[in-house]
Amino acid sequence: MTNLSIDLPQELAERLTTLSAETGRSEADMIAEALAEYLGDLEDLAIARQRHAEFLASGERAIPLEEVMRRYGLED
Repeated sequence: MTNLSIDLPQELAERLTTLSAETGRSEADMIAEALAEYLGDLEDLAIARQRHAEFLASGERAIPLEEVMRRYGLED
C-alpha cells in the first residue's frame, strides 16, 4: 500500500471525519473506496466514449428505443 497525503477543503474534511466516526470506518478506507469507485466510473466513461466513436465511424444505423421496446414487448 502506498501512503498519500492530500489537502481537503475544510467542509469536506469535516464531513469525512463525521462519517468516519458514525460508521466506525477509517477515513483512509473511506477515501480509498470512494476513489476506486470514481476511477471505475471514469474508466467506464472512457470505454463508452471509445465505443460510441467506433459506432459513429462504422456508419451503422441506430435503433430507436421505442422500436426496441416494441420489438421485445416492453411497451407500457
